[in-house]
Order: sequence, then structure tokens, then C-alpha cells
Amino acid sequence: MQNLHLAPDNDEDDLYIFEDAQHQDLDLDMLDQDEGFQKAVKTSYANRPPLPGALSARGLPNTAAKGAPEGTAAGNREGPARPMTAIRGAGFTSTTSQPAIVGFNEQTMAPIKDKSEETPEDAIKLLEKRINELLEESAILESRGQHKEALDKAKDAARKERILCTQRDQASFSDQINLDLTYYALFNLANQYRSNQLYSEALNAYLMIVKNKLFNNGSRLRVNMGNVYFAQKKYLQAVKMYQMALDQISDQHHKHIRAKILKNIGSALLSMGRYQDAITSFEQAMVEVPCHTSVYNLILTYFAVGDSEKMKRAYERLVKIPIGLDNDEKYALATDADAQQKLLLEVIKDDSLAKWEKEKKGTVERYILSAGKVIAPVIAPSFAVGYDWCIEKVKLSPYAHLACELEISKALTFLKNKDVTHAMDTLKIFEKKDSNMASTASNNLAFLYYHESDMNLAEKYADKSIKEDRYNPHALVNKGCCLFNKGDYKGAISHFEEALRMDATLTEALHNLGVSYKQENRYPEALEVFLKLHSLLPSSPNVFFMIADLYDSMDDIPNAMEWFLQLLSLTPTDPDVLTRLADIFERDHDMSQAFQYRYEAYKYYPSDISNISWLGAYYMESQFVEKAIIFFERATQIQPGEVRWRLMVASCHRRIGNYQLALQMYKDINEQFPENTECLKFLVHMCTDLGLKEGSEYTARLKRAERAKELRQQREHSGKRGGSESRENSGEIKGRVLSGGGGTSKNPTSNSKLPIGGVRNDTPERNRKQYNLDSGYTDPLGDTPQRPRTSARVHKQEPEDEFGDEELGEDLLPE
Repeated sequence: MQNLHLAPDNDEDDLYIFEDAQHQDLDLDMLDQDEGFQKAVKTSYANRPPLPGALSARGLPNTAAKGAPEGTAAGNREGPARPMTAIRGAGFTSTTSQPAIVGFNEQTMAPIKDKSEETPEDAIKLLEKRINELLEESAILESRGQHKEALDKAKDAARKERILCTQRDQASFSDQINLDLTYYALFNLANQYRSNQLYSEALNAYLMIVKNKLFNNGSRLRVNMGNVYFAQKKYLQAVKMYQMALDQISDQHHKHIRAKILKNIGSALLSMGRYQDAITSFEQAMVEVPCHTSVYNLILTYFAVGDSEKMKRAYERLVKIPIGLDNDEKYALATDADAQQKLLLEVIKDDSLAKWEKEKKGTVERYILSAGKVIAPVIAPSFAVGYDWCIEKVKLSPYAHLACELEISKALTFLKNKDVTHAMDTLKIFEKKDSNMASTASNNLAFLYYHESDMNLAEKYADKSIKEDRYNPHALVNKGCCLFNKGDYKGAISHFEEALRMDATLTEALHNLGVSYKQENRYPEALEVFLKLHSLLPSSPNVFFMIADLYDSMDDIPNAMEWFLQLLSLTPTDPDVLTRLADIFERDHDMSQAFQYRYEAYKYYPSDISNISWLGAYYMESQFVEKAIIFFERATQIQPGEVRWRLMVASCHRRIGNYQLALQMYKDINEQFPENTECLKFLVHMCTDLGLKEGSEYTARLKRAERAKELRQQREHSGKRGGSESRENSGEIKGRVLSGGGGTSKNPTSNSKLPIGGVRNDTPERNRKQYNLDSGYTDPLGDTPQRPRTSARVHKQEPEDEFGDEELGEDLLPE
């Protein structure tokens, strides 16, 4: 690409300089009478017409007539030759018959260079310019966080820089090598390797600079090499590099650099556990230039060695170091400021410098607060006294506004130690202080009273916190929780939504809003809220569960199954999640998957009665009675006072043909639960079929038990009818008696629809199997499935279940 050069506006540099005397051919008054000029104006390219006798076919120059004056063609008008004017281009004609450069132009104008004639020096300059552009692009991409793209640009720049050096050597320009450009290319490449965590390549690139003696102060890059070793947790090599860099820096002119290197050495030694050496390094850094970071690290090192006195002295020094920022004065708006000044202040309040100042101020304040929280429990007999000492020191420092936050931390420490009384007393001190601290304290009090179930005081302090600071989103969340607890879901929703308008990323407000929507059965709105919360907390198991549960409530089985499976990947040993998945697969008629997840839940939580009952029933339906016995026996161990599990175990033994063991188990059950009619019915039938004399005894016991049960029911009915309770309560009790809900494991009702034993199971209906009973004999395990006859069966004329489901009347029982 040819460079364009602009001519200076100076008459002395003009190529065309004329004398003061005007030539007659330049007289404008004669142009109307100039016949040649008039013809030239009428041509298509505004040139003079060809002169007579001109040889234009081959582009040869016109031949002047013999004796004609120089510059005048034969046959043309007489007079001296006209000088070049703007009407005729300098050396250019409209036809190819004229020469490209004639007359005056041949002597004064240089020929135009072709691109193919570009000199090596021009190529070197263009390549050097391209390298600088690549380095700038690499630095910009790295500042934006695009580390991979920045590395690609850095590699390209380093490759082109090597090509540039080679071209200079070939063109004999070795003395013009740009060492600064070489240094810049290698340094940028090393930094990009480090940003991409390619530590070995970064160290090699830094080493190329350090070992090159042509680079001045290249040895200082050993600090960067030490940082790479520190990132690799090779602290010993990092300390070695830092020390070598420190030796290359003079003591007088680079105090800030020396202080930073000493701070890095102390951090590496602290990570190695060499606390005394780290203390020495940090103290030297404080002597060079006092820095908040160095003093904070020194406090942590003193804490590690347990030196409380030195912790106190270091903390006093920390709060006395000025931050060096005057944000309030700099951005203060004068009373007589005009509109332009106001606009300027609004702009600079949000610029990059203001953001940096705000970040630095926040870092220093965080150091002071964190150091106070660390040393307060160890510098005094109690943490309360330690906090009081820190608060007094902060009040006497330029950071006096942080004393209130330390008071809040003190109250929270009381709360962590379960000393709620002192925590509340500490927070109540802020009721008469400035609005921000009073709002924070009232909000914490509302939180405490809410967890103590004192809703009145919780709501009172929540209202007070909102009054002190209407734009406190946490106070709005606490107020919404109080309304939710009172059942005012609409009011709670309004407060949660207002809190989200203040802070759209407040996760507590989002979660509570979704729960409130769910409580009002507004499932789509709740699902939308929890999906937003999922974008903020992508790895929260609670959020996964709420989304899956909402899909399940909306009967969207595929999505519910998908979200529960994702939740299972986060919590693979959660038995509740496995149980919910099993329930979903069961409703989807996939019993094999339901069994798998139920069994997994049983392995992680073997005491869950609902899973044990389901697995026992599943094995019974699958005709694996022996395996069902294992689960029913497990249930008997968990609930030894529940008779139905014992009856199920005995029925399993009876079904597989082990009658003697089953009879003995029924006898044991009768001894422990003598009023259980179901067990007596089993005993009567088994003794009758086996021809045992004990059948009459158990028959008499069955009659007495049923008669006693009838008398109890009559007394309950008569007592309720003659009592002073309302008709509504009486109807409720009567319904419970008829449904069998009032029976116990020792005294079940005869027509109960509950599981064996008459005890209501609190597990969800979809997670348990129910076995209906009536006054007659019924197998607690249900009907025996039809199975093909085998040789193991001796009595082929009898059905597989010799008792069956037939009702046995009173007249058939022995007297």
C-alpha cells in the first residue's frame, strides 16, 4: 500500500513558479479569439485537437516544421510556445498517441513507483507495524477475559517478530534491531501463557528474557516467575525467585517494589508453615512501606503462633494507616454548582477511577473487620471483651464508621454461641443510632424473634426496620415471612416482589416468593420463579427439588422425572429423592424401575417403613415369599409394638408350607396381643384344619375378644351421644370409629379398613400397600396367585391356599 503525502501550504515549495510578467498566451481576454483553445474545449477530453502533420497512430511526438520556433508545431499559429497550464494535464494526454511525460515534466516529475518495487526497508516497517497491532489486540483481549484468543494473538506476534529479525539480518539492518519490540513480544507471550495456566511455557518464556543480557532490568521478571511457582504451590522455588529479584533492586529508589516482593515472600513462607520467617518478611515490608495487606497478613501470622500482644500492636497499626482517598470531598456537590458541574460529577462518580477507589476502600474495610473478628476471641478472656477493645481502637481511627459493624459482628457471635439474650441486648443498643445501623439491628432482631416463634415481636421489628430504611430488601423479606406464617400469602407475595425490585438477585426473596405461589396453587408462576433462582444457584439441590416437585404437582411426569434424575446426580445417596423417583415410575407403570429406586432407598435408609412395606408387597406379588419374609421381619424389628408385621411374617411361613412355624408364631402373637381378633381367627382355622385340640380353647378366646370389643364400641357410642360435645365433634368421632381410625394395635375394630393391627399408617397413600380386613378370616398377604401344580404339592385335591378367602360363620366354629 502506497503512503500518501500531503504538500505543505507554502508558495516557495511550488513546482510551478511564474514571473510577474504575464505571457500573452495566458491573457484571458484572448481566449475567445484563440481558435485552438475553442476547439480543445469542445473535444471529449478537453485537450487540444491534434496538430496538423502529427503522427498519432503510434503515439510518436509531433514534428515541428523546419524553422519553426521551439515548442511551435508547423502549420500552427505564430508566436512563442505556451507554457503548461491547468487545462493540459502534467504529462498526461487523452490519447495513447502522445508521450506519457513530455517537456517540462521529464525534468521535474519523478516516475511513479510500482508496488513490486517495494524496498526491504518498507517491508520491515510494515511488518513491525503489524506486530505492534497484534500485541495491542492481545492485551485488549486479555483485559476482556478472552484468554485463549489473546494467547493466539501473542503467539502470532512472537512468530512475526522472529521473522522480522531474520529479514533485518538478510537486509544488513542488524544494527536497527528493535530490542523493545522483542522484549514486548516475549513478555506478552509469557503473560498470556500464565493467564491460560500453561505454567511450563510461561516459565520458559520468562527465562528467555531473564537470560538475555541485552534486556535491561530483565532480572526483575523473576518476580513473575515466582508468581508462577506460587500458583503451582511450589513455594520454595517461589521464595528463591523472589529473593533473587530482591537482590537486583536497590534499597533507596524502589521501596514500593521491595515492599511488594517482601510481602510475596512472606505469603509463600506462610503457606509453607514457616511462621517465624514469614513474620520477619512481613515486618521488613512494613518498614519499607506500611501497607494494609502486609499488616493484615502479619496479624494472621501472629494469630497462627498465638502471640496476642503482637496481634494488638499490629491491629493498632492497621487502623492507623490512611487509605489515601477522599471520595466524599471529591464528589461533593457545591451549593452554587451549575448544570454542567452537576453533570460532570454524575459522570465521574461512575467512571473506572471511581470504581477502583470504591473497590480499594471496600478491601481496606474488609481487612479491618476481618482482623477484628479473628483476634477478638483470643486477645481477652472472653470474645465480648475482645470485641470491645477492637471497637474502641476503631472509634479512635479514621475508620470510626466501622465500629457499628463490629458491634453487629459481636451480636452475631453471641448468636453463634446460642446466647440469644446477649445478642438481643447488643442489637437493641442500635435503636437510637443512625438509620442504617438501626435498620440492620432491627432486621436481625426480627430474624431472631421469628426463629423463636415470637411472631408479634418479629413483625414489630421487621416493620421498624422497614421504617428506618424503606429500601432494605432483607427487612422486606422478613416482613413477608411474618405474613406467610400468619397465612396472609398475598401480603407475603407483595413484600417478596418489592424486595426483588430492590435487589433482583436476592435468593431468599426468590425462594420465598416461589413457596408462596406454590402455597396458593399457582404452580406456573412458582415454576417460573424457581427457574430464575436456578439460574442464580445452578448447583442448589433445594432448587432442583422444588422444580421437580412443581412438575410433579402439575402431573408433568416426564419433566418431573428429568429434574429428579438431575437432582439424584447431585445427591446420589438421598433416600427421599430415590423414593420420589420410585413413586413417579410406579405411576408411569414402570415397576422394574420403581423397584430399583425403592431398593436403593432402602439400602441408604433401611429404617423407612414405607419402603419396607412396599418391597415386601412387591416380592409377594412376584411370588418370592422367602424374600418378603426378610423385609417383614425388618419391619417387626423397627416397630415391635405393631402386630400387623408379625401377622405378615406368620402368613408368609404359612404360605410356603411351614405350618408348624406359622402356628408357633401365631401363638406367640396371641400371648403378646391377647385381644387381637385376627390372630385368634388364624389360630382357630389352623387348629381346626390340623385337627388339634387347642382349637376349642382359641374359639372361646375369640368369642370373648369379639364380645369385649362390641361392648367397648357400645360404651363409646353411648358416651358420645350422652356427652356435652357438639354434633360436629360427635359426627367426626363416629366417622372415625366406622373407618377404624380409633383402633390400636392391641384393640382393632372388626370392620377396619386399615392395615393389619388397626394402626393408621402416616405414610402417603401412594407409597404404601393397604390390606383390607373384615370380621371374617382374611389372609393379610392377599389372595394366593394361581401357580402351576408341582410335585412338591402332596394334597392335589385341595386348593393352593387351604384357607382361601371364605367367610367362616359362627355356627361352623367348635363350641
